[in-house]
Amino acid sequence: MMVHTVSYAFRNDDISIMTLDSIGWQIVSSEEYRCPSDDRPDPGHVVFQYTLNGQGYLDIENQTIPLPKGHALLVKISGEHCYYYKQENNEPWEFIWINIRGDEANRIWDMIHDHEGHVIRRNADSPLIQELWQIIHLIHQEKVTDKYRLSMQVYRWLLILVQTSRDAEKDIGALSITTIEKCKKFIRENYASPLTLDLLASHCDINKHYLCRLFQKSEKTSPLAYLKDRRIEVAVRLLRTTELPISQIGQQCGFESPSYFGKVFRQYMSMSPKEYRLNKLEFPYEAIYYE
Repeated sequence: MMVHTVSYAFRNDDISIMTLDSIGWQIVSSEEYRCPSDDRPDPGHVVFQYTLNGQGYLDIENQTIPLPKGHALLVKISGEHCYYYKQENNEPWEFIWINIRGDEANRIWDMIHDHEGHVIRRNADSPLIQELWQIIHLIHQEKVTDKYRLSMQVYRWLLILVQTSRDAEKDIGALSITTIEKCKKFIRENYASPLTLDLLASHCDINKHYLCRLFQKSEKTSPLAYLKDRRIEVAVRLLRTTELPISQIGQQCGFESPSYFGKVFRQYMSMSPKEYRLNKLEFPYEAIYYE
């Protein structure tokens, strides 16, 4: 027995944009449910399939990967694979899925695979899964079928996928996150002071080498590079919104000398602080952020 609970497909010849091919919510309980890539008529598409209950399996790259509750497969139809249900399981496999066509979707799939592999884990109440339900709701309840409206929703969903994948990549535990946020807050509030790595580590009550490792894993930068970013951000704003002398701005931003301020500023902006202050046509920004 196989029950198609909700499923929708969309057909158009527009290859200029990323579009939704199909989407749905299913419960399967028969081994007749098998999706081998070589039988698919939709090459070039990508598939995301998330287990709500029960379990499925994915055969890919000479391995069998279980798909229990809270796990999702990400595959390209162009790649060799097969996902399926085993009747030996005690309960049906319930899942939601989305099938997307377009070069951008394929690019994002490559990015996620590099971060997390072919199977990812997300909670059912996560923004990624809730947004997928929202797309199903738009189609099922509000009868939205316009390809541009749906493409906008799908792209929003893809951005959430990318964001949560990067968040998962830097998952280092609640205590470590608290430590990093404590350090970042201290830097933002004291950027004008002569901060050192020893001082930052002391404030966070951890070893300075461990602080650097945490920062690198979470922020992809070092504590002192983070400090330098914040100092330049303030300097840019002060150069454009005040008449303070440049030497005083450098001092207020924590740079030890006007020459060092000029050197670091040029590394960021490819011009001196004075040139930036005068060059308002090419750089008409009152603030620039390096997050």
